[in-house]
Amino acid sequence: MNAVLIAVIVMLVLAVLRVHVVLALFIGALTGGLLSGIGLDATMVAFQEGLSGGAKIALSYALLGAFAMAVASSGLPALLARWVMSKIGEDDPGTVSKAVGVTKWLMVAGILAMAIMSQNLIPVHIAFIPLIIPPLLAVMNRLQLDRRLVTCVLTFGLVTTYMYIPVGFGNIFLNEILLGNIEAAGMNTAEINIMQVMGIPALGMLAGLLIAIFISYRKPRTYEDRPIADAKDEEEVSRYKIIVAIIAVVATFVVQIMMQKLETEADSLLIGALVGLAIFMLTGAVNWKQADDVFTSGMRMMALIGFIMITAQGFAAVMSATGEVEGLVTASAEIVGDNKGAAAAAMLFVGLIVTMGIGSSFSTLPIIATIYVPLCTTLGFSPAATVAIIGAAGALGDAGSPASDSTLGPTAGLNADGQHDHIRDSVIPTFIHYNIPLLISGWVAAMVL
Repeated sequence: MNAVLIAVIVMLVLAVLRVHVVLALFIGALTGGLLSGIGLDATMVAFQEGLSGGAKIALSYALLGAFAMAVASSGLPALLARWVMSKIGEDDPGTVSKAVGVTKWLMVAGILAMAIMSQNLIPVHIAFIPLIIPPLLAVMNRLQLDRRLVTCVLTFGLVTTYMYIPVGFGNIFLNEILLGNIEAAGMNTAEINIMQVMGIPALGMLAGLLIAIFISYRKPRTYEDRPIADAKDEEEVSRYKIIVAIIAVVATFVVQIMMQKLETEADSLLIGALVGLAIFMLTGAVNWKQADDVFTSGMRMMALIGFIMITAQGFAAVMSATGEVEGLVTASAEIVGDNKGAAAAAMLFVGLIVTMGIGSSFSTLPIIATIYVPLCTTLGFSPAATVAIIGAAGALGDAGSPASDSTLGPTAGLNADGQHDHIRDSVIPTFIHYNIPLLISGWVAAMVL
């Protein structure tokens, strides 16, 4: 059996058995490397090189965490929680009233909007979740809101936004990585309308979200009112700090848009975060003496997630070193022959397996693009269909992977009181509601484009 496939299965089984994700990734990588025949030394060297390649990820998460912490210090999360609580009033948790129902859906819509904006308008990615969600857990408990629904809402906003809207993280995924690697593999994408091509897979994600909201998790779920870990006493919200926070957010967005238009090689998200932090410090909204504490708090908040993502880079490096990703694709192609429908399904399924193991769509695309482009050309797929297949194959598995920031982020916020299991309440719900619809919609896109 293919070493990459076995490595991913080992990692997933260990994660489901509650082995820590970092250890599960390491054991999975070791298993894949040894089974492929490259040996222990080559496996460890590849893993270590992958870890070193995660340095940029670590820096990105540190700066985005610091920026998110600066925004939080303005009092916006506390203000939001107080406003929502005031709308609910003192209703009994079991009472079903119009006010409570409206508040529930307003909260769901608000969380979805924040998840979408975290990919472009306020480019903090998942760093906002540990800041915004914990203060709202008491509200969710009173509303009896199923946290698995909140996980699905957050993951939809995180994943669908970057795979459809070419701004912020979406610009990196769609233009720099997806189209960039396809062009490097020899296919002309100049005439591709990326939003039109990725619109069908995005509709699949939307279908999964609607199923989660109106079918799977519409019933009330009871949680205990427990203290939040590391909760701070409420402070008076400063109007001045909120104004500065809004200015910093707008400036961050404008900077990244300008840098994208100039097509500079610098990381627009990191520069934007630095500009936002500078505004907080220069205006005094974050005191110079407190700047070090803000930065350290942001790093600490994102440390575990960043470390898991770095370990996932080591896993990805080992999978590449084995050389068996291509073998997995080739074996799938031989099984389906010249059947375009079966070939598209096989390529999407392989993408799901690879991303589930690596935990990052951004890391999966460079691995599969060089293999899929000539295969799609041989099978007669159009450039638009090829982009849709590779884009959907890369996004598959991001929702539902134990090592993905799209599942780690929601868990970091929703498990602040110890009542949200990463595998059972984040990984499995997002896998079911997004990977299955994305497989179907990605296949449809391959057939009609």
